[in-house]
Amino acid sequence: MAADPLLLREDGADGVTVLTLNRPAARNSLSLQMLETLENAFAAIGEDASVRCVVLAANGPVFSAGHDLKEITAHRADPDGGRAFYDRAMETCARVMLAITALPQPVIAAVQGVATAAGCQLVATCDLAVASDHARFATPGVDIGLFCSTPAVPLARAVPRKAAMEMLLTGEMIGAAEAHRIGLVNRVVPAGEVMASAMALARHIASRSALTVRLGKRAFYAQVEKPLAEAYREAACVMTENLMARDAAEGIGAFVEKRKPVWEDR
Repeated sequence: MAADPLLLREDGADGVTVLTLNRPAARNSLSLQMLETLENAFAAIGEDASVRCVVLAANGPVFSAGHDLKEITAHRADPDGGRAFYDRAMETCARVMLAITALPQPVIAAVQGVATAAGCQLVATCDLAVASDHARFATPGVDIGLFCSTPAVPLARAVPRKAAMEMLLTGEMIGAAEAHRIGLVNRVVPAGEVMASAMALARHIASRSALTVRLGKRAFYAQVEKPLAEAYREAACVMTENLMARDAAEGIGAFVEKRKPVWEDR
């Protein structure tokens, strides 16, 4: 009997693609195979012009518990104590997170339950996040002697530093309301409404010029880590590129003429 796929992909006619983590019995933990599957999925989506926005969801009560600790423990018995496997797993995880940021299309995390460690990292990495009011978040590696150093990378860029350090140093779980207050998630909705809310947000974004969204996402991440003057130079170049596009002329013209724009994504 064939095993269930680790990741489900559903493409909508509205330009929204839903990727669903599908290891509910393993708390959607990020095994090496799961990470490689995600990496391949994002690579394919990046080349698919029909996809205008992505929703990343999960089956079961847990969004993701992070790295697969059973898999990590098993590799302790390797001749090198697991070093080669751990290097491969961490490098693959980093590539997945970087792929989300580099993806032309925005990615929205739809968080229905608990997201911990690398699962929390996944949420922090996504461009936007919608969470159930039952969702909870933590970077609890410190509790098991394994500081969440890689989850700290997007976490420290998504929330204020002291909030990130408190999560990392205490390992304590925070609720959806606190996650919203510190900026880890954009919206908190009642349980059972996460996918509907995330899909509505995705469709709203998908209705915009794909070219404009692609340029804007690229510019945002290119400038956000730069000193102010460099950031303005980066953003100014992208603004000029955007102004030269057909969709900018159409959008401005439609605004002036008080009509709905017709995007050509060029």
